[in-house]
Amino acid sequence: MTFNEKAKLDSSQVDDRRGGGGLRSPGGLAVGGGGIGILILLVGMFFGVDPSVLTSVIDQTSQPAAQAPAEDAGRQSTLAQSCQTGSDANAREDCRIVGFVNSIQDYWGEQLPKMGTEYTQARTRLFTGGTSTGCGNATSASGPFYCPNDQSVYLDLAFFEELKTRFGAEGGPFAQAYVLAHEYGHHVQNLIGILERMDRRDTGPDSDAVRSELMADCFAGVWAANAVETGFIARLTDQDIAQGLNAAAAVGDDRIQEKMQGRVTPENWTHGSSQQRQKWFSTGYQQKQPGVCDTFKGSI
Repeated sequence: MTFNEKAKLDSSQVDDRRGGGGLRSPGGLAVGGGGIGILILLVGMFFGVDPSVLTSVIDQTSQPAAQAPAEDAGRQSTLAQSCQTGSDANAREDCRIVGFVNSIQDYWGEQLPKMGTEYTQARTRLFTGGTSTGCGNATSASGPFYCPNDQSVYLDLAFFEELKTRFGAEGGPFAQAYVLAHEYGHHVQNLIGILERMDRRDTGPDSDAVRSELMADCFAGVWAANAVETGFIARLTDQDIAQGLNAAAAVGDDRIQEKMQGRVTPENWTHGSSQQRQKWFSTGYQQKQPGVCDTFKGSI
């Protein structure tokens, strides 16, 4: 895939917290190690998880990650200077993330009002190691996620290497696009009121959690089908879509369980099988309209 070289990027939609120093307790020690870190790692294997479901086990004495305003402003200024056009997005990974975010939000900014809901932009926050969020403290082991409390997507770019080495995905630029579009699918769900109505603690192949994740996959496919029309992306190829489908399969509950525990336990599913994730991304991509993504009706 390639970006339109003359497209103007809006880096203000992405906060750059990379190298911010992680999480700190009152004593200055890093938070998230030991047993808590293992729990977050296991749950975070299924990207898209809301860290708020973990806050009951996170040390209540921990403090939000200390952010140095001058350092944050400097990193943000660097991102703004480096990521100005689609040409930059073709050359740099962080600028590519900005380009994807711009395209995804451009699409939903046009589409959601047609569905009767005003679109409010969500921010993507890049971090390294750990960071504070509106849903509690998070580490890289949490994987990419959307926090409805502060309407932000959190992402450590190191996850994309994990997607290949740990999950066995082929990777590639459009695998990254799929991950981001999936998380912004959760933002759309939040805006239209789905997240507040569902039981996210329920698990199983027919649970609200699985249906929500498959809807986000479908929304990702819908954006992909309309991505070129946003003006940020010049073209998508069959190989690009194959990268997205491959990433979707790599993070299916059944495949991850088989890797982690050597057996598949559907009663613990939270995101759906590899086949289901590919199916719903393909449904959105082929039909091109969000209306086909109602996974809360009928079989999935």
